[in-house]
Amino acid sequence: MIKGNLVELRPVIAEDMERLFHWRNDEEAAKWAAGSGLVTYSYVSLDSLKAMYEENVRASRPDDKLKGFVFSIYTLDGEHIGNCDYRDVNPITRAATIGIAIMAKEYWSKGYGTDTLRLLLDFLFSKLNLNRVQLDTWSGNTRAIRAYEKSGFVIEGRLRQNEYVDGQYYDTIMMGLLREEFYQREKE
Repeated sequence: MIKGNLVELRPVIAEDMERLFHWRNDEEAAKWAAGSGLVTYSYVSLDSLKAMYEENVRASRPDDKLKGFVFSIYTLDGEHIGNCDYRDVNPITRAATIGIAIMAKEYWSKGYGTDTLRLLLDFLFSKLNLNRVQLDTWSGNTRAIRAYEKSGFVIEGRLRQNEYVDGQYYDTIMMGLLREEFYQREKE
């Protein structure tokens, strides 16, 4: 368990599956989490979701640098509000890709995502000794882009009209953060 000011990151447990099922099938919550991946992200059966997460939990451990890991995000009061993960770990360049989704709408824009990012990034840079973390989102997800920039991420690339959400094209925004940038920002 990794504890912050507002949230704690825990390994995914069986009890998380019902909430994940509800969130994944909530079109608005799924849209902000998945962008144009909405078609493949949402409308999953509970059984398929359980099987996917159980396999993921069996196959990954937070101390296995090459596998990646999925965390459940809980408030300090014990409310499950989303998930985050790291994956695609490159042991040569010491880089990984992350994802974060605050799925419980009542916790949007209240600092929970920023606290989650800070915890996940500190874990990756200090415990796994990574040098670089990257992510991507769609250009219409301005709330997420602001949270990422607030955490020190910079826009490194753009895939034009690569996402299709609600009948409109959006760019894929690729962002990155280096270890030294993160810790410099933490000092300030």
